[in-house]
Amino acid sequence: MTLTQSKIQNPKSKITTLGGGPAGLYASLLLKKANPALDITILERNPRGATYGWGVVFSDQTLNAFREADYKSYVDITDQFVIWDAIDTFYQGQHLRCGGHTFAGMARRKLLLILQERCEELGITCKFEVEINDLAQLPPADMIIAADGVNSLTRKTYADVFKPSLALGRAKFVWYGTHRVFDSFTFIFRENEHGLFQAHCYPFDGHTSTFIVECAEETWRRAGLDQMSEAESLAYCEKLFAPDLAGHGLLSNRSLWINFTTVKNKTWRHNNIVLLGDAAHTAHFSIGSGTKIAMEDAIALANAFEAHDGDLAATFKHYEAERRPRVELLQAAAAESQGYFENVNRYTQLDPLQFTFHMLTRSGRISYNNLSQRDPRFTDAVTRWFAASQPAQPPTEADLIIAPPPMFTPLTLRSLTLPNRVALTPVSPGSASDGLPGEAQQAQLLERAKGGVALVLTEPVAVSAEGRITPGDAGLYCADHLLAWRKIVAVVHAAGGAKIGLRLNHAGRRGATRPRRGGLDRPLRHGAWPLLAASALPYGPGSQTPKAMEQADLAAVREAFVQAAQLADEAGFDWLHLHLAHGYLLAGFISPLTNQRADEYGGSLENRLRFPLAVFEAVRAVWPQEKPLAVA
Repeated sequence: MTLTQSKIQNPKSKITTLGGGPAGLYASLLLKKANPALDITILERNPRGATYGWGVVFSDQTLNAFREADYKSYVDITDQFVIWDAIDTFYQGQHLRCGGHTFAGMARRKLLLILQERCEELGITCKFEVEINDLAQLPPADMIIAADGVNSLTRKTYADVFKPSLALGRAKFVWYGTHRVFDSFTFIFRENEHGLFQAHCYPFDGHTSTFIVECAEETWRRAGLDQMSEAESLAYCEKLFAPDLAGHGLLSNRSLWINFTTVKNKTWRHNNIVLLGDAAHTAHFSIGSGTKIAMEDAIALANAFEAHDGDLAATFKHYEAERRPRVELLQAAAAESQGYFENVNRYTQLDPLQFTFHMLTRSGRISYNNLSQRDPRFTDAVTRWFAASQPAQPPTEADLIIAPPPMFTPLTLRSLTLPNRVALTPVSPGSASDGLPGEAQQAQLLERAKGGVALVLTEPVAVSAEGRITPGDAGLYCADHLLAWRKIVAVVHAAGGAKIGLRLNHAGRRGATRPRRGGLDRPLRHGAWPLLAASALPYGPGSQTPKAMEQADLAAVREAFVQAAQLADEAGFDWLHLHLAHGYLLAGFISPLTNQRADEYGGSLENRLRFPLAVFEAVRAVWPQEKPLAVA
């Protein structure tokens, strides 16, 4: 069969796996185990037993999947495990531990040997030191599993199909080993005259740990690491982390400083070729092992193959449909985690306990409640620290024995003190008439104010008639509106202590649409008003094309925000919120996708922010200094 065919019709069909890493090995063995007649060959560029990584990490959930997929290799793998449940943080001379995070680690080299032996036991041919420079060199195969890594030749060859996106991270990192055996997943933060460095460390056998050093690129350059050899870099890091290495050195295995590459592809399949593991996607190392994700890919591919009796088109579609949503969730969490470490200098003024809590919750996958279940003592300490640190109502010693959760501690912004940190906002009832809020708006806000929340926020309120999203949206741009909002504010204030905030907005190119009950962003059939935007780009198919704002338009919109802010103060609002999101007018200036201007309001980020910041500054100038002004 040729490379363009996409269905295995013969049970003795040939499968070629490019890449002898965990993804390729595991996919091959699972397919062969379920279909012994398959002729599977694995082609690996490195020598047998060679690897350029150190340890790999797995979670409980992944281990369950391994057990179900292939019990023999599961037993061999788990026999090699080092298991821990704590995360240690060394920061500003303090050591903080949070438990309940169960992970297992093992040597990457040992994992590869186990999987290689299992493949050969099942009758799979493993060929090492095979360098493929052109896919045309490959012998005919019915199915090609492209597990050829982050620098995938397959992905490059068919880039017009896979449409890959490769994004380089901003931080530099280097992957070392050490014979200092850590007893947990350990984060170490050390600062010297060149800047801040962090180490990500974890054990993977009884005598070795992974030791990843990471820093900002400017720190890396100030330290001269960009000019150092592999040995000189290692010596620099050994000296920096000497207190943490306890007399041990660092180990190098072609350990060079690199930037992390996040790989994404529009599709993972092409004819009889399927991408697996790092060839298809990567996720930053700070959220766990890429090996884990790759082997989960292998399980999904093998299961899909079985479900569709070797129909490759159906198999690949099933595999990608199952894995892509999971991978994208992991990549989103990894991006948050990566961003945290790339910007960790922002947080170095935090108290060690606060710093550690912030780091543990950095990806969004772990919350305060998750940590409370994993390690109640740690979160109790965080809660007591947080309660004691609040200037609004400093607690007594007795209060700190059982401190309230952070959500229920007071918050002071400017002269406004909220009794807790709970805020609610309603969905627009769409019942306003010519921008005039009515009983429906009042009823919604009053209902939320009675629930004990500290702050209720209005729906997005238009600063002008042309700034409304729908005809039923409320506004604040005339005397009648002021009177109506003043009444609503008084009712909310009388309901039990809640404060009320106004969300000011201009719809921009998302305006003149039907009420949401008729569908989102559907243009009005009749009675539409002219729209304004940063550039003359319609919001969606069938949407009205807005006018690109000229100087007079910019001045008029800025003045509309100013007037609305003044009216909001007269109405008695406690809080003002400028809406700079969701594709509305101000957000449209910020995004390069919606702002294609060639003047001082377009181009660079600084220019794109110019008009939103001008609006903010004008509003801040008239909004009372003692009242908070929020932007979101």
